[in-house]
Amino acid sequence: MRLLIVDDEEASRYGMRRALSTFGYNVSEADSAEAARALVKQQEPDLMLLDVNLPGMSGLDFLKELKSSNGNGPLVIIVTAHGSEREAIEAVRDQGAHDYVSKPFEVDDLRLRVKNATGMLQLRRENLSLRRRIEIERSQRGALIGNSEGMQRVRSMIEKVAETDATVLVRGESGTGKELVAREIHERNSARSTEAFVAVNCAALPSELIESELFGHEKGAFTGAATRRQGKFEQANGGTLFLDEIGDMSANVQAKLLRALEERRIERLGGNESIPVDVRIVSATHRPLEQEIAAGNFRADLFYRLQVVTIEIPPLRDRREDIPLLAETFARAAAEHFELPARVIGQSTLRRLVEYNWPGNVRELKNTMDRAVIMAEGDELSARDLPGEIGAGSQQIATDSSDGDEGGLKVPFTADFREDRREFERRYISRCLEHTQGNVTRAAEILGMHRQSLQHKLRQLGLGRRYVAVGADAQDNSEE
Repeated sequence: MRLLIVDDEEASRYGMRRALSTFGYNVSEADSAEAARALVKQQEPDLMLLDVNLPGMSGLDFLKELKSSNGNGPLVIIVTAHGSEREAIEAVRDQGAHDYVSKPFEVDDLRLRVKNATGMLQLRRENLSLRRRIEIERSQRGALIGNSEGMQRVRSMIEKVAETDATVLVRGESGTGKELVAREIHERNSARSTEAFVAVNCAALPSELIESELFGHEKGAFTGAATRRQGKFEQANGGTLFLDEIGDMSANVQAKLLRALEERRIERLGGNESIPVDVRIVSATHRPLEQEIAAGNFRADLFYRLQVVTIEIPPLRDRREDIPLLAETFARAAAEHFELPARVIGQSTLRRLVEYNWPGNVRELKNTMDRAVIMAEGDELSARDLPGEIGAGSQQIATDSSDGDEGGLKVPFTADFREDRREFERRYISRCLEHTQGNVTRAAEILGMHRQSLQHKLRQLGLGRRYVAVGADAQDNSEE
């Protein structure tokens, strides 16, 4: 790093240079603001020790010039004479100086202030580096962020399969981003990218409704079917139909789905018309379907139809090198969404994030960063802004698998985890509802939940009396 000392007294410059010789800075000196201006342009120093009393332009006027002309200029520590600290404090408070030190200075005090500034510079550099990488990732690789070998393999599979019309099965634990993969397949170099992408969560719908959801129904097909309704197959015609958690589909619907895939035609419930459909099927599951087949819960013939191409998404614990970039991305997005200040992720906080095991995968990391941004009070996200089991660093990853745990992972129970998670959910959902002005329907859309599920969650969290009626009214009004 480069350090510029700006002081008209040679002895003072010499003393500061000697005091900071162990920091490893590349040190330059200037005896006036005019000389310093030229060095700033030539060398682009990272840190500047700037005396207030300079011949010609004063140090404070030069500080104003630096801040007005270049927002990414050096970090400035004001050097002021003893008894003149008031103007130095004002420079820190109002003019963008990082810190100040008084003459005659104590060597240890100067070193401490420069050390703190150096730490801030390192955080700034790491943050800027992450932002550049985020921009590159977004432009080149879409929503799937990460440079780990596992994610490179996933992106390579997407590139190969996207241009084809092959049926794809996406496999991975809950929270790994299976729908993101499905969307990338649809949007990246696909002939269907200009048509609809329609997603259905097979686990979220009761078995008696999933058939109607997929294939539609005619008026009078069942109690409550007041009008004809198109199903997801028709809505996705020409595009992509994403069937999430396909392993939760009932046997009856599995049979009808297999028939639709083989014949490329469907029939609405209560109807006789055979309707041709042209859809690409991308399905996903966290279940081991081979075991479900062996247990008689899933059709083998449907499984082979769905897994023409299989893409495996690695869990987050197997690609820890992607965590810093993901965490920064989610922190920035949360700050924008909740209209809160952007904050740097401290190094100790980042270490906790990388060491944690993430049983909820990327989804859990996103929720954690949302919480951290909401809870944060300073300029930096610290460990106290994280949930208890992450912030305390209490989770340990063991390699001894003698106890029979899968993968040998031992996660000690954290006593306050459930209450801590409940408190986070309460604050997070409340903040979301404030954002939608109490509209539960809109909040459910933002949270990726069904309105009824959100209403149930509100009652669990003790928020039902405040919000459920509002959401129900909003939904009723929207349907009228």
